[in-house]
Amino acid sequence: MKKIAFLLTILSLTFATSCKKDKMQTEDIKPPIADVVPKEMETHGDTRIDNYYWMRLSDEQKNSKTPDEHTQKVLDYLNAENDYFDKKMGHTEKFTEDLFQEMKSRIKEDDESVPYKDNGYFYITRYIKDGQYPIYARKKATLDAEEELLFDVNKLAEGHEYYSLGGLNVSPNNKLAAFAVDTISRRQYVLQFKNLETGEIYPEKIESTSGSSVWANDNKTVFYTKKNPTTLRAERIFKHVLGTDASTDIEIFFEADDTYSTYVFKSKSNQFIAIGSSSTLTTEYQVLSADTPNDKFKMVQPRVKGLEYHISHYQNYFYIYTNKDKATNFKLMKTPIDKTSSDNWVDVIPHRDDVLLEDISIFKDYLVLEERSNGLNKIRIKRWDGTADEYLPFNEETYSVNVSSNPEFDTDTLRYSYNSFTTPASVIDYNMKDKSKEIKKEQEVLGGKFDKNNYTSKRVWVTARDGKKVAVSMVYRKDTELNKDSPLLLYAYGSYGATIPDGFSTTRLSLLDRGFVFALAHIRGSQYLGRQWYEDGKLFNKMNTFTDFIDCSKYLIEEKYTSADHLYAMGGSAGGLLMGGIINMNPELYNGIVAAVPFVDVVTTMLDETIPLTTFEYDEWGNPNEKEYYDYMLSYSPYDNVEKKAYPNMLITTGLHDSQVQYYEPAKWLAKLRANKTDDNLLVMHTDMESGHGGASGRFNALKDTARDYGFILEMEGISE
Repeated sequence: MKKIAFLLTILSLTFATSCKKDKMQTEDIKPPIADVVPKEMETHGDTRIDNYYWMRLSDEQKNSKTPDEHTQKVLDYLNAENDYFDKKMGHTEKFTEDLFQEMKSRIKEDDESVPYKDNGYFYITRYIKDGQYPIYARKKATLDAEEELLFDVNKLAEGHEYYSLGGLNVSPNNKLAAFAVDTISRRQYVLQFKNLETGEIYPEKIESTSGSSVWANDNKTVFYTKKNPTTLRAERIFKHVLGTDASTDIEIFFEADDTYSTYVFKSKSNQFIAIGSSSTLTTEYQVLSADTPNDKFKMVQPRVKGLEYHISHYQNYFYIYTNKDKATNFKLMKTPIDKTSSDNWVDVIPHRDDVLLEDISIFKDYLVLEERSNGLNKIRIKRWDGTADEYLPFNEETYSVNVSSNPEFDTDTLRYSYNSFTTPASVIDYNMKDKSKEIKKEQEVLGGKFDKNNYTSKRVWVTARDGKKVAVSMVYRKDTELNKDSPLLLYAYGSYGATIPDGFSTTRLSLLDRGFVFALAHIRGSQYLGRQWYEDGKLFNKMNTFTDFIDCSKYLIEEKYTSADHLYAMGGSAGGLLMGGIINMNPELYNGIVAAVPFVDVVTTMLDETIPLTTFEYDEWGNPNEKEYYDYMLSYSPYDNVEKKAYPNMLITTGLHDSQVQYYEPAKWLAKLRANKTDDNLLVMHTDMESGHGGASGRFNALKDTARDYGFILEMEGISE
């Protein structure tokens, strides 16, 4: 034992010396200092000074082959920050590569999806070894049939730094496919068409679409959505006839209200095409028979502020999932297809105060409901004839389940997916008639080291400062000791009603196997505890999102799951706003922060109607053109509340072509933090100069982003292998 202890001491000293040497080598590296160019901005009699407003570039400037002097200055600054990141984190490069290879080794590279049947064909998505992108294929009638290749995205992506194929949509006669391509990462797709019999890709290209499209039943008429080229708002529905010049396409609908976006889809019954308009709080639908694409769309129920509804077709009725009649947690109603105004709607599933209705799926003999109660997903199956009504049983303390793709209408089989923090994802077929189930596929975790029995998960309830109970889900190895020295990564999002599932992650194992606890805080702003949980985390209640996260952090420290020296926080996009808020309010609670594509310049962005998505999101954040909203948003906006004080170690990430959160928000935030922070903690930013909001395209490139983020956290914890 003494010999082992001696060797451990020597190894510890060697490691400490190595770390000290690495630190000394990086201490001499100086960060870029952004120019200070004050810009005064006055709103409601209040003047703000933005020293880094100059970092903004338009799309035209970013994409210019011959950048002007100002554009070059901004690009030079972003590249200098990338260079600084590389130098400060250079000593971790091998470890980060090892993390990437470790994560990659757990993935089955030559993998394929469980086939699903639609309109006489089985559709399959497949990956090949070393392939970054999927291959889409199908088989006619039976899985023993010869495979037809639809798209090999690996070949299509050749020569592109970024490539995304979306909106794959096969015509009713199975002979044609619409598809959409984005090569910039701005979510502006070029819509194209392919003949599946000959393999020919037709010459017509439709620019600036949302990517999705809908075939009429004549197999030649296609409806699609166009985006505003500046704001990227989906605002117009067009009708295209295959083989004609796209410039002659007929505009069917224009959404004039810039707080709404519009979209088009087809009912599962294939009998109706619907145009939807939606804002955060209000929806509206128009419908058209898919057999008569040249007729006019008919209104279902005109928009009423605060009325949300979603339609599905079954026999002679539209089934309507809605919050009508103050149904905060939503309910299910129905109305005859020829009497669609809301005064004709009648209850099918009434509102319940303790159950959130999240979605429905309609089959010939069954109605399937996706519900949430006490934070957990439920799947409920009802026969239309009233002879059965059941919930599928799930036994883990915390888990995630959702209904998968079920395009077939006349079937007894319900396909759903299940996973948890400790259970890899499974695709399950449940026979709603005889109540049998078949696991069609369970996610494989390669490498030979994973055993689900080595991990445990739990859910604790934290009492927030106003008395509300906030759930925190956790997962860790059973042999990890939980005490003040335990490293813990706390993650959350907390906006738009989005509920982050307690799901399995192969990449997360790289943290858990190194002694980390991973925790997910189900803070207000999500719908974890129903729709009111969301309402209590937006607009004038937004501060609850930040204080919930902080209170969860304090609880984890007080209960000795970790300590401030070993607590890390991570969030992206609106979750990046959360990161900015918590470090302004309680920076002392965290040793490190990862803020991915963070929405941090809230007031300036929401005052600028030319920025993508701004007007559409007034119902989420408020409209700062109104003074009361301006004052409230200013009270938490991370960029506006940076102060002269100590901040945690921080990694900020962004993408030059981000359409959701413009790159200059995190870039400005970084510059302001660097000018104000009073500590010696690490502050770095990485800008992907080729991608946007979702990061790099390709499954392995995305893993490199995760390895970089985890490598940063592990470095802060002194773990390098």
